This record gives sequence, structure tokens and C-alpha cells, in this order.
Amino acid sequence: MNNNQNISTVEQAQEMGLLSDEFDRIKEILGRTPNFCELSIFGVMWSEHCSYKNSIIWLKKLPKDGPHMLVEAGEENAGLVDIGDGLACCFKIESHNHPSALEPYQGAATGVGGINRDIFTMGARPIAQLNSLRFGNIELDRTKWLLKGVSKGIGDYGNAFGIPIVGGEVFFDDCYNTNPLVNAFSAGIMKKGDMISATSSGVGNPIFIVGSRTGKDGIHGASFASKDITEDSADDLPAVQVGDPFQEKLLLEATLELSKTDAIVGMQDMGAAGITCSTNEMSAAGNHGMLINLDKVPTRQNNMKDWEILLSESQERMLVVVEKGKEQIVNDIFDKWDLSCEEIGVVTEGERVQYFMHDELVADVPCSDLVLGGGAPVYEREYKEPEYFKRFQEFKIDNVKEPEDLIAVANFLTENYNIASKKWVYEQYDSMVGTANMSTNFPTDAGIVNLRESSKALAMTVDCNSRMVNANPEEGCAMAVAEAARNIVCSGGNPSAITNCLNFGNPYNPEVYWQFVGSIKGMSKACRKFSTPVTGGNVSFYNQSSIDGREVPVFPTPTIGMLGVVEDKKHITTLAFQNSDSLIYMLGDSLNDINCSEYLVAYHKINESSTPFFDLDVEFELQQSVSSLIKENLIISAHDVSDGGLFITLLESCMTNNLGFSIKSPNNIRKDAFLFGESPSRVIVSIDNSNKKAFETLLSKSKTSFHLLGTVTKGDLLVDGKLFGDVSDYKQKFNTSLSKKMS
Repeated sequence: MNNNQNISTVEQAQEMGLLSDEFDRIKEILGRTPNFCELSIFGVMWSEHCSYKNSIIWLKKLPKDGPHMLVEAGEENAGLVDIGDGLACCFKIESHNHPSALEPYQGAATGVGGINRDIFTMGARPIAQLNSLRFGNIELDRTKWLLKGVSKGIGDYGNAFGIPIVGGEVFFDDCYNTNPLVNAFSAGIMKKGDMISATSSGVGNPIFIVGSRTGKDGIHGASFASKDITEDSADDLPAVQVGDPFQEKLLLEATLELSKTDAIVGMQDMGAAGITCSTNEMSAAGNHGMLINLDKVPTRQNNMKDWEILLSESQERMLVVVEKGKEQIVNDIFDKWDLSCEEIGVVTEGERVQYFMHDELVADVPCSDLVLGGGAPVYEREYKEPEYFKRFQEFKIDNVKEPEDLIAVANFLTENYNIASKKWVYEQYDSMVGTANMSTNFPTDAGIVNLRESSKALAMTVDCNSRMVNANPEEGCAMAVAEAARNIVCSGGNPSAITNCLNFGNPYNPEVYWQFVGSIKGMSKACRKFSTPVTGGNVSFYNQSSIDGREVPVFPTPTIGMLGVVEDKKHITTLAFQNSDSLIYMLGDSLNDINCSEYLVAYHKINESSTPFFDLDVEFELQQSVSSLIKENLIISAHDVSDGGLFITLLESCMTNNLGFSIKSPNNIRKDAFLFGESPSRVIVSIDNSNKKAFETLLSKSKTSFHLLGTVTKGDLLVDGKLFGDVSDYKQKFNTSLSKKMS
């Protein structure tokens, strides 16, 4: 290698997002100045997106042990948990925020493709997807453009790939005007013990690249994801990948067919940093090296440079280490599926990964110094409490005048874009392809996925009230975990484990980092309480934008993707009222609290308040009680109180079967707080009159408070005998509000 021909500089390192002292560290590791190709390798591998250098010190504090865990967080491409009956569920959530901000269609589509590859690379067949989306002010043309592009990208890719979208969330706030968040969740099923590991071993074993050809799309994508969105970010469009769902479907089938053979030593998806990441991570995991011939990589463009081939994030590609002598098995399978399959290298002794181009050594790097958990940089950043935190805590409900016309408030919230139906979005998705979704015609708080030839089902959800996390990161994130668990419990499931997508601003901002640290603390204590270990996920920093010369971060948004198991399908519980004259109970207590509610923010235009009161022990007891009631067949429906408060919760339970409600409010709290406050740890259930005694007897033996609110009616909505309207009118507003805005 003639290293003197293209010796890199510290200026080039800084352009790649590396610090000057990191450049010095690279020179120490190599014992010389890196060439441009080697610097490019370190640049992507030491980017925040790949190395987690500003977050790993705190991520290690998250609970990772649990009764169902089969793979510890960080060991493989995705989390893996035992769901019984000899089956395992592989699941993960990841972000594709920056690409979606620039090119929403391809950014979102390739996010879906990438998360599905993480699942089937491990040998699992994807069976369900969810997504968590956040956009800016819906009145802005840019927001509409982003929402249309992201929704269509998710729908087109997922529908063509053939995996149903069974749930999700969409939230709007001005803080996401420039930088939307696009978080994609996927889950797959496999036989326990059939996992394919992302590791390399066996000196002399051949290395194959399979799937699509390599192009110039996505180059420096990992570095692009590790910096702020600015006015110049459009220049980074080549860093946005281009997806092909039909090619991915073929890759899925070929990969799963290959997994049934004994030819695979290890396999990894080519996501962030492409060939660079997969070769170095697999080598480090197996304590081996690799020799890679870049000129043998099938390309879409002629005369691609070595570093372009290394850094390309072209989609639908895998790196496979094959047992020597079984190359023909691999070739035959990928030829059958009409996919590219080329042998590009060999496993070697030691821990050096060497890249050749036309027999010339163009890069020689030590894999262990490049990867997370190895020699990649680790930083403990400064953090400090923001000035706004104490100011938010000074909010008092007594300073807010209660409206005289609560019916007008109810109508206003029903049409609010953060509360109203996201029908316009999810109608672009195929929720029934594959016939796994059990929630479409039987709505539940969590998405329910059928397990064929089993009495069990899976429950899954994505949750995060980012406004509450912003107000109090520790409490807000604990509440996000609790809400995810509550949704699964209300649907008849038992929470098992979580994956997370941690979306924050610039980690070098001490106030942003304080939000990150607080969120980790809140997540940790809640996950320990619910015995839901963290199986993995990703961190997405630098979600912020420049406004009038100021760097404005998005709300801290630690999205929780939770998996649960419904032990018997007969326990699946709908959120919908089924019969008029059923009794309506609230489990948990309403408080004189409107903190952080959509009512306070959207109706009163007050953005500064702290989180509602939250007690983790009370929440845990509530969920235990709901689970017991479901297993004893004592309730007809269950729906947790969240966005929009009690009134919206009741309305959502009414609309499926065009029923209504008649309830009485308590005397000890304001009526607006009772109807529209968003205090957590509350669930609305309906029961048959004949079960009243057994229902109250069971609850009286628990620590959970309960209150008879009223009855289900044939369509009128009544509060304290006052008619708030008819369910059909509210339903029409609820279902058409966003659609009208987007038409």
C-alpha cells in the first residue's frame, strides 16, 4: 500500500465529523497517518450513529436481564425473547429521521426496509410492523409534504414487502418543523434455537455479498445521521438511500431458505456504513480478521472508488460468512431467487480487516478498535438542568380559568390533530396482508398479532408522550414505559421486553444531555418495575434545527417499543364498548390536574407545565388488577386514559359500535380536569351487570381504587345528565379532521 499518495488531513477528519484528538488517536492506533480510505472507515465507524460514543456509558445502565431474554442487548442485530411453545420473537425499533427530513419518501421507505432486514438476518420471518412518527405544525406546507412523503414511503414499501402495519402513533408539534422523527418497529418469529449470529469465524471461510448491487446512494449516511439538519443539508441527498421492496422480498425468501441449510457461519445486514460496518463488526464479534476484494463487489455504476464501495449504504444487501466447501449451496439458492451473489473475501487470522482494490491494499484497519464495545471512543458528556425545568414546575391549575362551555372543549379536542383519527395516514398502509393482524376489526390498545397453530398471540405497541418527557425527562420516560405496558395489559397481554429509539438534540448541549440522562434513569426504573428488559434499539442525536441563529432541539423523544405475550387468545380484550346498559368503571383515580395535557396546550395555549402526578407502584398495582379481571372474564372492554383525557377515552370506546355513555363527575375536582386531564394510571372498563359483585369483590382485595362512572347508552353522550351530543357527530369529526387538512 502506497500510503503517501493520499495521506489524509485533520481538516478531512473534521469534515467527516471526527474531532481533532480523535484524528490523533487514529494515528496512534495505526502507527501512521491514515490514508483517505482508512480515515473514511474510522469516520463512519466512530460516528455517533455507529459507535454510540456519547451515549454508551448511560445505555449500559439500562436493565438487560429478564425471564424471557435469549440474546443480550447489543450482541446481535435485534432483540430476541422466548415467547413459549418453542418459538422466539425477534424485534427492534430504529430511526430514519435525517433521511426522511430531506427525502421523506425514500427516507421512510428505507427505514422500513432496514429494520425488516435486521429481523430476517437473524433467521426470523417478519410478521408485523409499527411506526412512531412526529411532524411539525400541520398548517405548514412543508409539514404536509413530509407527512405525505413519509406515509407513502412506509405504505409502499411495507405493502409491497408484505408485512402488515398493526399500530403506531403520529404527533404534531412546532419543535419538529424542520426535523421530523420517523421511527420504525418490526417483529418476526422463528423457532427457538434457530438464530443466525452476526459473527465471523473459521480461517479460510469464504465471504459473500448477496442481494442488490452496490451504488453511490447512502454514502456517508451514518455521518449524515450524526450531525444537525441545516439549510445546507440538501447537499447531502446522496446520503439518502433508495429502496426496492420487491428486491427485499426476494432477499427475505433467499435468506430464510439459506438459514435452513448448514452453510452459514454468520450473517449481517448492510445498514449504516454498509460493507465497512458489516465486515468490521462481524470480525470483531468473532475475534477474526477479513481480507476483502472491493473490485469483486457487484456495482451499479462503473469506476466506483474504493471508499465509495466501502461507505455505500445501498439497500437490500447482506454479508454472509459461509462454511468452506459449501459455496455452491449459497450460489444455487441466490441464483434461484435471481439475486446477486458474489464471493468477495475470506476470513483471516488476527483482527485486521484488509481491503484490496485490483490487488492493491487500499485500507488496513484493526476491527476491534473500530466497534462499539471495543476501541471506539467513549465520552461522558457534561449535563445540567435547563432553566425551564423549575419554571415548568411552578404551573398551578388555579391560574387557569375553567371554561364555561365544556361541550365546546370536547368538540375542539375531538378535532385536534394530536387526538383525532390518523385514518388518512393508516389507510395508506396494508394492515391485513399476511392475515396476522387481529386488531383491525376488533380494536385493542396494543396491536395484536396472530400466532398460527398456537393458542397464544403477540401484543405490541410504540409509545412516548414527548411533551411530558420534555417537561420532566425522568418521570416522562417512566410514564412512557408504563403506558406501553398498560396498553399491552389492557389488550390481554403480559409485558415481556422493550426496544427503544432515543431521539434527542445535540449531545454536546449540556441541557439536551441532561434530558437524555434523565430519560435513561426513568426508563431504567420503570423497566425494572415491569420486568421488561431492554433488548436494544438505537440512539438518534442531532435532531434539531437552526432558527433565528439559535439551535432548537426537538422534544426529547425516547420512543418505547414494547412486546407482550397473550397467553391465550380468548383473553384478547377490546377497547370498544359492546352493549348498551353495560356498567362503566374507572380503575385508578382522577386528579385535579391538567398538566401537560393536550387540553392545556392546544385549548389554553399554555406550553409550560410539569408532568401530572405519577406513582410507579400505583401503576403496577393497577396493571396487575386489570390483568386479573381479564383472566377471570369479568370485563368486556378495557381502554387506558391517555391523550385527550377521560372524555376522549370514553368516546373512542363508543365509536366502534356507535354507542354512547352517561357518567357522573366527582365533586372534589374541577370538571375540566376530570374530563380532559391526562393523569396516568387510569383505565376505563365496561362490565356486564351480572358481574358487578364479582368485579368489585376482586378489586376490593387489591390496592387499586375503582369508581362506578355510569353506563353505556345507545348513542347519547351525557355528563351529569347534560347532553354533550351524539356519538355519530363526534365520530364524523374525529374521523375526518386530518383528512380534510391533507386533502
